[in-house]
Amino acid sequence: MTALPYDEYEELTMEANPEDIYEKGADYVRDLMSLGVNRISMGVQSFDDGVLKKMGRRHNAKRALKAVEIVRDARIKNLSIDLIFGMEGISDELWKSTLRQALALRPEHISAYQLSLDEGSALVGLAAKGKYSEMPDELCARQYEMLCSALEEAGYVHYEISNFALPGHEAVHNSAYWSRKPYVGLGPGAHSFDGRRKRSWNGELSRESLRQGRIINYTSESETLSDEDIRVETIMLGLRTAAGLPERMLQSLVDPAVLARLASNGQLVLDGTNYRIPEARFFVADEIIRDLI
Repeated sequence: MTALPYDEYEELTMEANPEDIYEKGADYVRDLMSLGVNRISMGVQSFDDGVLKKMGRRHNAKRALKAVEIVRDARIKNLSIDLIFGMEGISDELWKSTLRQALALRPEHISAYQLSLDEGSALVGLAAKGKYSEMPDELCARQYEMLCSALEEAGYVHYEISNFALPGHEAVHNSAYWSRKPYVGLGPGAHSFDGRRKRSWNGELSRESLRQGRIINYTSESETLSDEDIRVETIMLGLRTAAGLPERMLQSLVDPAVLARLASNGQLVLDGTNYRIPEARFFVADEIIRDLI
């Protein structure tokens, strides 16, 4: 690799869509490995064709499974897959089936997210036409509990609210985000952070760039974080992790009375020298963090 300053990386992850892996095959994966890629994160989302179609995904379940097979045949030993729950059309039974299929593949890492309606997505358009409804919190909480239980039983470590890993396979780059370590994002839409106050991000590709198949009119923006931004970010990111934040650090960042109240009612627990949100309260972590900040 000539664009990056090191010959070897502990972890070099490539984000991939199953359809791209399926279409380009094992040679494509081996080419990535020749560039130093040693981890692939694949947006499988579901193994149900109806759900995938509603989400506007290009792949189907069969191609997702084949993509995983191609990655394994190419000798990638660190695979992460993304899953979605809490979506209209995903019943508890279907979610159980999805988890069984995911665990049968034995990926080293699984990220699972409750569906949210992002601006510009196909589901936002369907919702505007009355053809899609967000699911009640009760169903989403139940499916999240099913996720946690199934992955714990299968031997995965729940090291962050949405992330699970076989021991020793926690994502290095994800962990940098949550601990506010510096990172560099390369390519369109990528974000970078200097570990202190400056965050920057690259612009998306223009339609002209996409048509021509090359990057033109490339832009970049940045922001400088205030002391309050840093305080909020430190609390929000640190308490998303199973490790939490050091007791003294959290005491210096929040109202002591609020901290004491949340600790007394079990929303926070003191584990050694760290305060953390217990797994049983992960689903309502955003509410707990809002109280603190």
